[in-house]
Amino acid sequence: MAMMSPALHHPGRRVELGSGLRDGGGGAPLRPPGRLVKRMDFTEAYDDTCSTVGLAARKGDVKILRKLLKKGCSIDVADNRGWMPIHEAAYHNSIECLRMLIHKDSSENYIKTRTFEGFCALHLAASQGHWKVVQVLLEAGADPNATTFEETTPLFLAVENGQIDALRLLLRHGANVNGSHSMCGWNALHQATFQENAEIIKLLLKKGANKECQDDFGITPLFVAAQYGKLESLSILISSGANVNCQASDKATPLFIAAQEGHTECVELLLSSGADPDLYCNEDNWQLPIHAAAQMGHTKVLDLLIPLTNRVCDTGPDKVSPVYSAVLGGQEECLEMLLQHGYSPEAQTHLVFEFSSPMCMAFQKDCEFLGIVNILLKYGAQLNELHLAYCLKYEKFSVFRHFLKKGCPLTPWIHISEFINHAIKAQTKYKEWLPSLLLAGFDPLNLLCSSWINSVNDDTLIFTLEFTNWRRLPPTVEKMISARASYSSWALQQHIAAVPCLAHLCRLEIRSSLKPQHLQSDSFICQLPLPRSLHNYLLYAEVLRMNGVPELAVIQDGEISEAT
Repeated sequence: MAMMSPALHHPGRRVELGSGLRDGGGGAPLRPPGRLVKRMDFTEAYDDTCSTVGLAARKGDVKILRKLLKKGCSIDVADNRGWMPIHEAAYHNSIECLRMLIHKDSSENYIKTRTFEGFCALHLAASQGHWKVVQVLLEAGADPNATTFEETTPLFLAVENGQIDALRLLLRHGANVNGSHSMCGWNALHQATFQENAEIIKLLLKKGANKECQDDFGITPLFVAAQYGKLESLSILISSGANVNCQASDKATPLFIAAQEGHTECVELLLSSGADPDLYCNEDNWQLPIHAAAQMGHTKVLDLLIPLTNRVCDTGPDKVSPVYSAVLGGQEECLEMLLQHGYSPEAQTHLVFEFSSPMCMAFQKDCEFLGIVNILLKYGAQLNELHLAYCLKYEKFSVFRHFLKKGCPLTPWIHISEFINHAIKAQTKYKEWLPSLLLAGFDPLNLLCSSWINSVNDDTLIFTLEFTNWRRLPPTVEKMISARASYSSWALQQHIAAVPCLAHLCRLEIRSSLKPQHLQSDSFICQLPLPRSLHNYLLYAEVLRMNGVPELAVIQDGEISEAT
């Protein structure tokens, strides 16, 4: 039977992000044109279901067929596929047998009789390129525009199988070169374009094929050429005047789909032929070919698009920077290319998924994202408390510590409540992040709110209090802690009842006199002209040791790597 067509592109199927990326054929395929979804197996022929007349026609045995017909054997007995002798003769190129069968019954009903899949003899002959059989059938009255149950025509099957002689015969006998040739609207020009059969494409165009014909998803043949990287097909269609800026039902353009699929030569041809890189490809008017290339990691395509794409998408309101697309796709090389060419690492607030920055989006990635974080930091991404909060949410504690060392501001915080919500959820692993936060100079009073005091365990709360004068807290805080202690462990009660020693108070005073950047430094305190024991005391060494705090960040050459 005829070769199966490709998995059709479904313009409505989109990838996460509001990325709007289209299924280039790798997702769940749609039903190919000209094919019946299997309910029963009508493809395998069972000899024991085929009549003797059918077997003779299949083998092209004229002598046996003549004897059987003289005996009056029936010519309309169908096998398990619904194939009658006329179908066998047409499919197997048994021309003389076919003529004998038509002579026996030249009625229109017999010539047009269908198999269980809805195939007439003409469909079968055209699919195999048996042009002489096609000619006999057409001269006997076969309909050149007959359709199967899947609305597939003989012309489409001839194109699908590259049978140009059969195609020419069908066209001479009135086969419709335009119109739908399959249930999804995919027609002969779409198919010839996909198969990159230049001779057939030119013939169809010469015979009046509509170069702007669309399938049910608004896809034109030129779009098909761009999607599947059919450069020769694309060149022929462009030369014939096909619209390079056509848009599918979901507004995707040929340039967009070629960029998504990484067909560099097609992108070059489209751009040189007038394709618009600033034609929006989604209903929200932000998605461009540059976004597709960045997300899918097609660096050569991205290099072509960067200088031609309007920079309004960089930081413009109601737009989305392609930096987001590169982060979403985990495409480090594309991200660095964009930033090197001046795209902002801050971009704009992502209105589709409400990210405040590409850095925040990076935490949504399931894949390794540390390279993305390092690149954003390298090109000046500004850190804030939301980034620390995301570190806690996704338990990226080494990144949390690195952000502190990189000077993430610890005041003022406008998202303190969101940070505390994530901090409460991460409090069972407080040893991996809370010591770094407090040692970096974060004011523990910002944590000592009702939700923190009443939600964290005793060990976490006691550790927080170690960085305060717990006997001189604001009255409201003291009241909440006292209430908490009334139903808590003896250790918490003992701690808040104890009077801080003078050394601890001096430690608090010295640390309060240091600038934030000094506290966030790895080495500043150790460089003070003080005995080493005082360095350790100022760094809470005894508190960390008593609480079993592990080694902290593993940082090499200013970049993050996971702690071992």
